[in-house]
Amino acid sequence: MERPGQQRMAEAIATAVEQEEHLLVQAGTGTGKSLAYLVPSLLVDGPVVVSTATLALQSQLVEHDLPRLADAVEPLLKRRPTFAVLKGRHHYLCLARLEGTSAEEPDDALFDVGAAKPTRWLGEAGRLGKHIERLRDWAMETDTGDRDELDPGVDDSAWRLVSMPARECVGAARCPYGAECFAEASRARAREADIVVTNHSLLAVDMLSGRMIIPPHKLLVVDEAHELADRVSSASQAELTPELLERAARRCRSYVDDDVADRLMEAGDTLTVALADAPTGRLTGGLPAVLGEALTLLDGGGRKALDAIGEVKADDADPVRKQQAKTMVGDLTKIAQRILSGSEHDVTWIERDDRGRRAVVVAPLSVAGTLSSHLFHERTVVATSATLALGGQFDTVARSLGLPVTTPSPALATGASPAEAAREAVVRASAARDEADLAWSSLDVGSPFDYAKQGILYVAAHLPRPQTSGLSDAAATEMVELVQSLGGRTLGLFSSRKAAERAAEVLRARAPGITILLQGEESLPILVRKFREDRNSCLLGVMSLWQGVDVPGDACQLVIIDRLPFPRPDEPLAAARSAAVDASGGSGFAAVSVPIAAVRLAQGVGRLIRARTDKGVVAVLDSRLETARGYGPYLRASLPPFWYTTKPDLVRGALRRLSTS
Repeated sequence: MERPGQQRMAEAIATAVEQEEHLLVQAGTGTGKSLAYLVPSLLVDGPVVVSTATLALQSQLVEHDLPRLADAVEPLLKRRPTFAVLKGRHHYLCLARLEGTSAEEPDDALFDVGAAKPTRWLGEAGRLGKHIERLRDWAMETDTGDRDELDPGVDDSAWRLVSMPARECVGAARCPYGAECFAEASRARAREADIVVTNHSLLAVDMLSGRMIIPPHKLLVVDEAHELADRVSSASQAELTPELLERAARRCRSYVDDDVADRLMEAGDTLTVALADAPTGRLTGGLPAVLGEALTLLDGGGRKALDAIGEVKADDADPVRKQQAKTMVGDLTKIAQRILSGSEHDVTWIERDDRGRRAVVVAPLSVAGTLSSHLFHERTVVATSATLALGGQFDTVARSLGLPVTTPSPALATGASPAEAAREAVVRASAARDEADLAWSSLDVGSPFDYAKQGILYVAAHLPRPQTSGLSDAAATEMVELVQSLGGRTLGLFSSRKAAERAAEVLRARAPGITILLQGEESLPILVRKFREDRNSCLLGVMSLWQGVDVPGDACQLVIIDRLPFPRPDEPLAAARSAAVDASGGSGFAAVSVPIAAVRLAQGVGRLIRARTDKGVVAVLDSRLETARGYGPYLRASLPPFWYTTKPDLVRGALRRLSTS
């Protein structure tokens, strides 16, 4: 089947490579963008790297697209193109760790090895022991050591015992298993391949480490590019917990005096007190005194421990464990120093996870400078996604990626809609810096779907503006009426767990005969399978469903979004970035919160139409999307061009007709 958008994208990529100019491509669902960038990649004189944000896309490329493409072009190229997958070291089985891990006394156990073994420890050890014995057997069979090849898989606690983070690896030359290392073998295969498929997280680590991991290449394709800046932020982020400090103290006891290890334990105890007393959220007025004391203790104790551990040598009794101890202490010490320095370029906050465990976290205020310096140098970069032209323009995404933009940020407060400038605009900019290799262009190839005929975007403009994080009574009533009109087949995307649970409660009480599937009550794959198979079902969930669900066909014909997905005020990074823009005289809400909402909303809306034959309705229960001025037009211009209405009777009638089709 001919796809004009796919062809135009492929041609634009070929031109970008020839002219050594970076390219941003928005390619809507159904374009077939993977083949659009893989085909011209085979014509590049040198290796090509493709980076993805999700495992699902990585698997699609390696298991389906690349093998089919290699079969198709082999007669033309007179050879079969090669490809390889490159993942971080922790994805591969480490033979050195496997050899040193005891099934009876796992590394980093919750209790000291010399202590009496409580029942809890024995149960945990027995469970992990079975996993480790299975992994020992698998190690004798596997060619790759890749965790993703394990079927069935193992849980994270078991895998951590037999894998090696890159920072803790002693290197092949000093490791007794260096010649058999699965991670090293994967890198060797990548160096010989025409196309290397990797992920954004490893790409970020590669940039931050001076481009020493991914093989040299001439073309980098960043698919799902709207996620790259966040992945780089995550890679630049660090955290401290009392548990980490205690583990570091245990690991280094074999190499340092007791008083040095005790100093690290004291730092961990002080950090426990500091985190217990401090409220969660961003630290804006300097560090609390007790937290500063804990970090100072860690800094001093860490320096002494590193001096005592010394260099890791090949003839050490156990170089692997020594390197692990040194790396862990070194990393924690650097984190303490980073937080204590109070750099204006960092954001520090205290967070609590679902189990009540607290951590102090530090992350960069912005990664645009990092990307500008490290992403584009000495290679052509093609960034593509279905959601790059926010508000109809590429400028916001370009800025986030560190590319120079000559036009000012959209003045959302004026109400001027940028939609007319969206389609096919080729925006050219020259570097404001002295690096000429930051020149870039952009292209929106649209989508093969006829959105105006296949779908309706309905905004419930008559509802009151949402005021709380839950689901209002008026929005709940509207939701019930929509779901009953269709009889199920509804994907509900909610801004909070509280709202999703309230929606499930209401639907179960007021929509008998419809199966309600709520995220968290079963594993997500099971819920999605049930949703596909049962036409009288609704799947309700939170943010992970906004991007991770692909249900083509009539199993999903109504997508309900409870409210515009602006970042919460307690999201530390978004709040800090917004405050920085406000302080410089701009609008933090317009520059930070609105673009974040635009990407999230576009991803959620994109769950509806996944194929040419799909039909349905996206219902947004937030009247703010209808506003004629401000961010309403900007957000609508970021969405596919559905037929738009605010009339509930019309929408319910359309849903009833779908229910009988």
